[in-house]
Amino acid sequence: MMSYDDNPVNFLSDIQPSEKNWDTHRAEAESVRLLYSLSTEFTKYATRIYDCSQVLKFAPTPDKLVLKHAFFCRVRYCPVCQWRRSLLWRAVMFQQLPAIKEKYPAYRWVFLTLTVKNPHVTDLRETLKAMNSAWQRMAQTKRFKGVVKGFIRTTEVTRGKDGEMMAHPHFHALLLVDSTYFNRNYIKQYEWVTMWQKALRVNYEPSVYVKAVKPSKEGEKDNLDKAICETLKYSVKPSDIAKDDAGGDWLHEMTKQTLNMRFIATGGVLKGVLKPEDKITEEEMLTPSGDTTEAQDEPKRIGFRYMPHYGRYVYSLAHTNF
Repeated sequence: MMSYDDNPVNFLSDIQPSEKNWDTHRAEAESVRLLYSLSTEFTKYATRIYDCSQVLKFAPTPDKLVLKHAFFCRVRYCPVCQWRRSLLWRAVMFQQLPAIKEKYPAYRWVFLTLTVKNPHVTDLRETLKAMNSAWQRMAQTKRFKGVVKGFIRTTEVTRGKDGEMMAHPHFHALLLVDSTYFNRNYIKQYEWVTMWQKALRVNYEPSVYVKAVKPSKEGEKDNLDKAICETLKYSVKPSDIAKDDAGGDWLHEMTKQTLNMRFIATGGVLKGVLKPEDKITEEEMLTPSGDTTEAQDEPKRIGFRYMPHYGRYVYSLAHTNF
């Protein structure tokens, strides 16, 4: 039986090491909160992030603690909320895969990354709109429609390496292609470049990365799992958000530029397989894996509070009830 009274400080990640990611992402959230607090325009975001997952309440089971209560701020670039959304999308995809494989046994997966020239962050919104329009044009071409039967596409924005206030927006996409893709209808890398350039209506060759998701060898991590994780990760790297030497200017502008824009899209036979960010429920954020493990004594709750000076979650008697 777990004891919470032997030491003056009991850390969640010591009691249950599988929960150590909470410490990491909550510490990142604290850095983002501080940057938002530097602008009067975003103090409401700072306040919401301060309250986000401040307290976690778990129900005890014979072999582990099960998260039962937490508040999520829903600020798009909160590292905790980005992490929970990513976990949910990945879990849903992994749950859907057997049915997809059964329904389309001959289909294969292709991982695709599409980029554009880095814009100044103040031009990010117009750039993303142009990218979305270009995707729609490319997806309607005979070449694309002939082999791509479904897709999951996400938007990621990282810092541009060519200037302090530059952005690097790009798409990651998982394409479900029919069996002819790898023989008579194969689209070579240079052809993807040409298709994307034409769709963008630009006079330069954009960078494109394309790779077939090959079946994994025995003993290796599944290549499809890795492609799903890469596609359904954060929309902005927490390290890119928190590392701001200009008083939060990049984060503030990027937040304004992407307001109300959706960063996930699905189509073809995969349309609707994943929920957009604003449709995810509190319960899904709480238990993204769909784990429905029930505690033996439902009313019991063991609370942990994030303590910034430790950078970790600490057992909280005030939030515990037996």
